[in-house]
Amino acid sequence: MFDVSQIKEHAEIISADGLHIGTVDRVEGKRIKLTKKDSGAGHEDHHHFIDIDLVESVDDNRVRLTARSADVISSEEEESGSSVH
Repeated sequence: MFDVSQIKEHAEIISADGLHIGTVDRVEGKRIKLTKKDSGAGHEDHHHFIDIDLVESVDDNRVRLTARSADVISSEEEESGSSVH
């Protein structure tokens, strides 16, 4: 188990299959806000979010997720909570 306070700004987010998902901007409630540069083509002007429940562990300035990259990307949310995809 991890403590949410362990998630720090600029920590790298890694999927269960070892791929870079993004970089932490900050934690907001039950979601991790990704930096704008990790929001993907056509979305560079705003932040995307992933659910904190996807976090498996936090270590060495890395946030490791329980989900594979394709599943994480398809579950990303806009600030409003609506799906990105």
